[in-house]
Amino acid sequence: MQMQLDLYVDYLLCSTIETTATGLSSLTDNAISHDKVTRFLSARDYTASDLWKIAKPMHESIKDEDGVLIIDDSIQEKPYTDENELIAWHHCHTKNRAVKGINFVSALYHSPKGVVPVGYELVRKTMKVVDKKSGKERRKSPVSKHKNFRDLVCNAVTNNVKFKHVLADSWYSSIENMNFIKNEMKRHFIMPVKSNRKVALSESDKAAGKFVRIDSLEPRENVLVRLEGVDFPLRFTRQVFKNEDGSTGILYLVSSDIELTTEQIQTIYKKRWKVETYHQSLKNNASLAKSPAKKPRTQANHLFASLCAYIRLEQISARLAMNHFSLKAKIYLRALKVAMLELQKLSNTIISQSGVSDLAPA
Repeated sequence: MQMQLDLYVDYLLCSTIETTATGLSSLTDNAISHDKVTRFLSARDYTASDLWKIAKPMHESIKDEDGVLIIDDSIQEKPYTDENELIAWHHCHTKNRAVKGINFVSALYHSPKGVVPVGYELVRKTMKVVDKKSGKERRKSPVSKHKNFRDLVCNAVTNNVKFKHVLADSWYSSIENMNFIKNEMKRHFIMPVKSNRKVALSESDKAAGKFVRIDSLEPRENVLVRLEGVDFPLRFTRQVFKNEDGSTGILYLVSSDIELTTEQIQTIYKKRWKVETYHQSLKNNASLAKSPAKKPRTQANHLFASLCAYIRLEQISARLAMNHFSLKAKIYLRALKVAMLELQKLSNTIISQSGVSDLAPA
């Protein structure tokens, strides 16, 4: 039996425990040795170009005029794995502290017909610098996540991914990113900006340096604002939402597509939530967190395989009209039934040999 990516992807989708070379070898009744699995994971560097080859057929089947490109990053925590250029300390915005793990930025295509990752970038901290405050040595990436963001958008345009709007969170709402999307990529964006960002309400106010905080604007329809450094107007709206704890929050949304209404901006931006369920499914259903790999190349290739596993899962889910978690539950239930039958077979063998059942009535 030949060791192939498809086999490893299937293993990731079926496994409920750590995904090891020995585990896959055992699953194939040693038809594939654990050395072959290890060599497969370390033979070459899989890249975003390889992912696009796998994602392209699905993109072609789901592409739509209303497609959007969602850019976001996530951290797969690896607290017990030795630090290297890939497993490093990164600031987690959700926890508001540094965590150790793999930080990756994804480009997720979303249309009314489905979702598929069409690109990704790994944050590699290959440089070592001395922190000015603590005086301690720390790792740093020579490439910023803003550069990763722009590369992902550029690659999606180059690959003819069908989208009109780029969606991202406030972390990516820099002036450089906005100008890049609108002026160089000829696409539009919808992004939230932080409450302290300053805007002008007219070109004359902007020329005169009259800027106000965006959270001071009265909520009303059809407001155009100007950001310093951005040479085009932005449609502004605020969106009030409820947190899980019952508290409320406000998103200050801006869009380069000034033809959109407030309702359209808010409706389109809600699609960004798909990237959160994508990250959740990667970690829970595609075995992203289950690799004990020690070297950067094998760690990176396992992440690539997890992305491929997500695509496989999305294809099956779309065909069966089931979400990822329901599909995995169905697979686990079938596996549990097989395990129960095997256990009963073994139990019956012991009973037939001994002639007595421990569960038989007295």
